[in-house]
Amino acid sequence: MDRWPTPAEWQTWLDVHASRFLLFARQKARSEADAQDLMQEAIIEAAERNGWNGPPTPALVFATIHRRAIDLARQIDRRTAREKAASEPQTNLWFDTGVEDRERARMIQEAMEKLPDIYREVIVLKTWGGLTFAEIAEAVGISPNTAASRYRYGLGELRKLAKEVFT
Repeated sequence: MDRWPTPAEWQTWLDVHASRFLLFARQKARSEADAQDLMQEAIIEAAERNGWNGPPTPALVFATIHRRAIDLARQIDRRTAREKAASEPQTNLWFDTGVEDRERARMIQEAMEKLPDIYREVIVLKTWGGLTFAEIAEAVGISPNTAASRYRYGLGELRKLAKEVFT
């Protein structure tokens, strides 16, 4: 694009991608407020890096969320013990499933939280983010083969954990 996108174009883009970005930010952040801030700041930063020539690619936004989440975690870790305790994760479901599936969603979240971070982030980006392994690799800073391996191993671990949670 050689022009700035219209508000309607931005809204359409946000309608398609915002829930995926927030889902990823939630699993990286320690609170819902931090996740929302990460997502909003990452979208703006990615658009600026893109020269405001249309909405940025989802992979660029995911990569920006990932990097900003690391920076945010470092800031929080340097805070005093009281401030650190106040920033512990809230119990929020990563995805909204509706009232009838709340218990199942809670159990899935329980299993997902037990996964190592390197597996969880790839599963979230692939399953709920809808990214390819190449896009995941760009977002997280790994090779596409590593992304595919982490996804495969993560699903295996998730199966084991799900058996524990669902039994």
